[in-house]
Amino acid sequence: MSLPPPPASFDLLDADAAGAVVMSVPHAGRDYSPAMLAMLRPPPDRLAALEDRRIDEVARAVAGIPMLIARRPRLWIDLNRAETEIDPEMIAPHTIGTDDHGLIGGFTLSPKVRSGLGLVPRRLHGLGELWTGRLNAADIARRIAEDHRPYHAALAALVARARARHGCAVLVDLHSMPPLAGAEPPRLVIGTRHGATCHRAFVAPVIAAAARAGLSWRENHPYAGGHVIERHGDPRRGVHAIQIELDRSLYLDAALDRCDPAGLKRVQDFVRDMIAGLEAAIPRAPFAVAAE
Repeated sequence: MSLPPPPASFDLLDADAAGAVVMSVPHAGRDYSPAMLAMLRPPPDRLAALEDRRIDEVARAVAGIPMLIARRPRLWIDLNRAETEIDPEMIAPHTIGTDDHGLIGGFTLSPKVRSGLGLVPRRLHGLGELWTGRLNAADIARRIAEDHRPYHAALAALVARARARHGCAVLVDLHSMPPLAGAEPPRLVIGTRHGATCHRAFVAPVIAAAARAGLSWRENHPYAGGHVIERHGDPRRGVHAIQIELDRSLYLDAALDRCDPAGLKRVQDFVRDMIAGLEAAIPRAPFAVAAE
């Protein structure tokens, strides 16, 4: 069954690829429309601080696996947050429950929301408040309906197809992080929500690929994984989801803006090697359910 064409908010690549690994790249977007920029306080050249800067250039080099790459910026809507992770203080009160068409189903004041990084980010350290004023509930509801739900519906369909073919599917949620502090900080953080979303059999190929690439790594700290792997990962049903955070200084220039060719190739090679290792682990997985 063919998937419907994606909306303008994300790209759908290699939807019919036959492998068991699916990739999600939810924070790659940098399509800033004039209307969007008019609603924002920071100047355009400061907005990259909220992006996983150019991580799409890493992902697009991995050919032959089903993949979603966000085009809409994270500051517009964060695909790695639940629909209810909304700060009610950023919404005009008189619009809540009247013109949101029921799409705002409540407010979950998670630690991420309280820090300013909810479904629609409110503020960022070093930039302050992001929006020129409070948003209408209808505006946020539209972002949920047009961007968030289609992305997750498409991702669920890709994962279900891979699982039906192989009895097991692995979702890789690809991100980049700013360089971490410390004497010997990891260049890679592997998130499985402390084992809740992925069996150890699929962590091992990631660690092995990191070792071959000379990348130091750490598990679940400071990034254990967000909404994408929590929502779609279900090891009991043969769906394993893992979040990959790569130090963006590995593949960007000193300004963390443009790709460094040598660094980019190194990271692309690591991701290809990791995907190959995950695919190779599928037939050996004793916990895969019978293919449907």
